[in-house]
Amino acid sequence: MKRKKLILATRNKGKLKEIQALFSDLNIDIMSLDDVKDAPHIEEDGTTFMENAFKKAKVIAEATGIMALADDSGLEVDAFNGAPGVYSARYSGENASDASNNEKLLVELQKVSSDKRGAHFTCVIIVYHPSGRWISAEAGCEGKITKKIIGDRGFGYDPVFYIPSVGRTMAQLTPEEKNRLSHRGKALRKLKSELPGFLDSLESRS
Repeated sequence: MKRKKLILATRNKGKLKEIQALFSDLNIDIMSLDDVKDAPHIEEDGTTFMENAFKKAKVIAEATGIMALADDSGLEVDAFNGAPGVYSARYSGENASDASNNEKLLVELQKVSSDKRGAHFTCVIIVYHPSGRWISAEAGCEGKITKKIIGDRGFGYDPVFYIPSVGRTMAQLTPEEKNRLSHRGKALRKLKSELPGFLDSLESRS
């Protein structure tokens, strides 16, 4: 069977590496937006992870004529009633960075006791084909927010997200461990299990 092409609707090299590793045994060539000339800018104005992921995948697939994968994920902190949620990437402002987001989170949780620092990651992933057909997967990861930065792996909120079941933060995990435990890893595995059938159905309709 001819190899399929899949564009990730991201320029995040960390995400690209994670997904390329997980999908390495599939008959798919995976690219990122860095490989797309004049890729459209997408305003993430949805109020849910599903809305944002769907919009990104649809816009990129329609603009390029190539199947696209997009995810939207975020950190939901119990003490903040689920915030920052869909605003996780820009939590500390317009020019937010991983470091500034983590710093703001730790400062705002400074007076919150350890037993009330519960949080979870949520990830929704969409694969959208230019024909208009699509599939989705969703998963989460439970944890707690630490009181300081711990670990130097990963990206985003990984250094402040502690997973009780393994006794480490997400930023202390090996790439293999992270793929097994993380919200994105779980959602990607769900999606991966459905992809062959989805691709077969596209073939049968072409």
